[in-house]
Amino acid sequence: MEETDNAHTLDALKQLIRTCPIIDNHAHNLLRAPAIKTGNILTFTTEAEGDALEDTPTSLPHLRAVRQLRKLYDLPADGDWDAIVKKRRALLDQDPSALITKCFEGTHTLLIDDGLAFGDRVEPYNWHDRYVQSPCKRIVRIEATASDILSTLYQQNQLPVGIAVADEEACSLAWVAFITAFEQAIAAAIEDPDVAGFKSVICYRTGLDIQVGKDLDVTEDGLRSFRKHFLPECVARKFRVEAKGMNDALVISACKLIAAGYRSNDFAKPFQFHTGLGDADIDLLDANPACLQELIKNFPTVPIVLLHSSYPYTREAGYLATVYKNCYLDIGEVFPMVSRDGQEQILRQALELTPWSKLLWSTDGHFFPETFWLANLQGREALERVVCEYVEREDLDVPQATKFVQDFFFENSNRLYELKLKLDVPNDGAQGGEETISPLQRQLIESPPTSTLELPNHTVTMAHNPYDIAGSYDPFLARFPSTQFFFVQWLDFLGQMRMRCVPTATFKRLLETGQRLGISHGNLGTLQNDGSTPVCDPVGAIFVEPDLQTLRPMQTLGTQQNSATVMARFTDSEGAPLQMCPRSTLQNLIRTFQREYNVNFLVGFEIEVTFCKRNPSAEGDLFTPLDSTRSWGTFTDEQYVTAFPLMTKIILALQSIGIGVDYLHAESGPGQYEFVLPPYPPVLAVDTLIQARQCIMQVAATHGLRATCYPTSFAGIGNAAHVHMSFNSTKLPPEELEKLEIPFMASVLEHMSSLCALTMPQGASYSRVVDNSWSGGTWIAWGTQNREVPLRKPAKLRWEVRCLDGCANMYLAMSSILAIGLHGIRTGTKLSMKDCPKNPTALSSEELHALGITKKLPKSIDEAVESADNDSELEQALPTGMLKHYLIMKKTEQAMLNEMSETDRKVWLMERY
Repeated sequence: MEETDNAHTLDALKQLIRTCPIIDNHAHNLLRAPAIKTGNILTFTTEAEGDALEDTPTSLPHLRAVRQLRKLYDLPADGDWDAIVKKRRALLDQDPSALITKCFEGTHTLLIDDGLAFGDRVEPYNWHDRYVQSPCKRIVRIEATASDILSTLYQQNQLPVGIAVADEEACSLAWVAFITAFEQAIAAAIEDPDVAGFKSVICYRTGLDIQVGKDLDVTEDGLRSFRKHFLPECVARKFRVEAKGMNDALVISACKLIAAGYRSNDFAKPFQFHTGLGDADIDLLDANPACLQELIKNFPTVPIVLLHSSYPYTREAGYLATVYKNCYLDIGEVFPMVSRDGQEQILRQALELTPWSKLLWSTDGHFFPETFWLANLQGREALERVVCEYVEREDLDVPQATKFVQDFFFENSNRLYELKLKLDVPNDGAQGGEETISPLQRQLIESPPTSTLELPNHTVTMAHNPYDIAGSYDPFLARFPSTQFFFVQWLDFLGQMRMRCVPTATFKRLLETGQRLGISHGNLGTLQNDGSTPVCDPVGAIFVEPDLQTLRPMQTLGTQQNSATVMARFTDSEGAPLQMCPRSTLQNLIRTFQREYNVNFLVGFEIEVTFCKRNPSAEGDLFTPLDSTRSWGTFTDEQYVTAFPLMTKIILALQSIGIGVDYLHAESGPGQYEFVLPPYPPVLAVDTLIQARQCIMQVAATHGLRATCYPTSFAGIGNAAHVHMSFNSTKLPPEELEKLEIPFMASVLEHMSSLCALTMPQGASYSRVVDNSWSGGTWIAWGTQNREVPLRKPAKLRWEVRCLDGCANMYLAMSSILAIGLHGIRTGTKLSMKDCPKNPTALSSEELHALGITKKLPKSIDEAVESADNDSELEQALPTGMLKHYLIMKKTEQAMLNEMSETDRKVWLMERY
């Protein structure tokens, strides 16, 4: 019986290998007619060209392909090469789409290097979408980009050629113009969602031994080779870049830009390199990927993909992919270019040392659809032979082999290129009825013995280490090795930043031993000035656990150099998320939406900030605005001189810590500017918001200014923190998402008065929200592209919550919105309110009633708190006791603030928010 079960699971594994969908991470365009019919198909299995092709029919790869092509074309077993050529042309004449469709069967998507110099003789990359499951993406070849730019500069008479090469100044100016245009093109490609990555063929041009040096040296070498080796023959060579210093400079420049993209977005688009196998143009010794070791080491945040199995240097490539986190080995081109034995040996060599998570699949298919078909067919055959042999020898069990196959063909590329595609495999795959569990899950199931570890002021007992040191901390320290301090940060209930500064040695020890920072339980109930509230209980401890995924360097413009920040959550002594932790609450809500409804959210914040000059004199206000001759979107002379140098410095500081800014513009209020952040998943969005605001305030402080998010710093338009939310799903179509969106927003509208206690938590919040001022208005309503209502719908499945400002604890505010929205979905809340097409103040009472608009927002924080205090549904939607805890603190805080004069209260809050 056991043998029968083993045979069944092995058969299921084989079926998976033969049918698993493929992400082809490196391919090329198909030829257009008539070339697709008339091209020399001897090239299916070889890189040989010209006279060398004459010997191809006696190679094992060719003879194997002949037998397989007979089956593809439905020819008899004795059909010769002429019969194959003739039948192929007949099929393409009759129905080319049918043959192409058959050849791409099983391919989910293609990443297409469209840099081969074939112009309009090939189909564009997105033409191939019709034959695969998901839209294709581009791989940008940097040498082709450079060649196009140089050709354009020549046509514009900006390249000194002929005797003009002797003019060193002209050459220098041309180099600057070229490298500037090149970097702009690469930067644009980094931002282009249709571009999955980059590729270099420097292997063909000057070899992989790229000289990585100081910026000045790289620039000088590039300019020198540009003038001496490129320009003299550039026209004759059709602007082909083949000059050592110049080629090296292009690769290094691209790497720097990709690395900068990583700092801005926490994601870097991979950089592919042709290695090993190629045509006669290549210098085989310089094609060894070992030559790239210095480049790989110097750019640890740039994912480097070694293409084409690096054959015959597969072992060298496997070593690099093993010891460098940012290096990956592509297993491609050798199918169908190498014999069956060679293919299997290449797979074995790759697996001798390399983790399978670092292996990628590609066909290097090009020009002819059969090259894709042959590569996938032979690749599956070789993998089946090798993997099943490992299973039979018990080097792998069936669940492990299953994971390997799915990762190799699909998931590794899906993760590396951040394609966000879903792998659909048969439910009766190779699991053999067993559930595959992660190492962490297995560790928890086996209940390892606990250990007690002590640091000053606290003792923590854990069953496992919660930190991904190798995946998060080590790469961060590799990028920022001079980091001396880590600021572990969290928001208290009232939105005040709290932190613990930890020297690097202590922080590393904390991570390695799996410890957390202990603080008093009473910190959950203290005011901004550490005053006590009725819910402050100093008995007991809570623990602060840094989330290493939020590690960022601290901006370096101020006095605090060589430091980093990291956001944290609260846990109990066992490491379980604390029920009263707003950040963990938000994370749990996201998981609930994903688990129960297959819904994901993207959240984007607008940071409205007022920049103030301090006025230390006894007379007048303590703060005055940075500028006043301005309005929304203006760029006056005063702003040019006073504000915008600071604003651009802030944007550069944000970029330096990995936070991108989509837009910056002047707002309507005095000294007021808005920074628009990109959308992220909710917890990451709030983390980024907090770290971005902190950076903005720190840079302003270095200029003697106060940057505040206080709602009404000066008379006129105030500061909000509008948030955009979009409903997304990898499984549900838009019409199904809309069925969930409607009760979600209906519930938000129904409970908006209560939500205001958490989203607009200060008295000044209600002075900001007035009618006819684009601040969201005072009526509880929603409207498409209507900025005079608190809930605006800018697009399908996207909403903007406008009754929100920077005094809120944003984890808590977003949790309350999501929690009450989830309640609406679960209870089927009906949306009785209609889309408001106008400013509500322009409507009569009858018109308002007809739209279902009958209530106004609270007029004060006290009204909002009272509404929330009586909202049992909101209380039940949040973790037990959280809402009451917050409201008690809020009442105590407001009592303290009400004892101050209006001016003192304003200054007190402006200094803190």
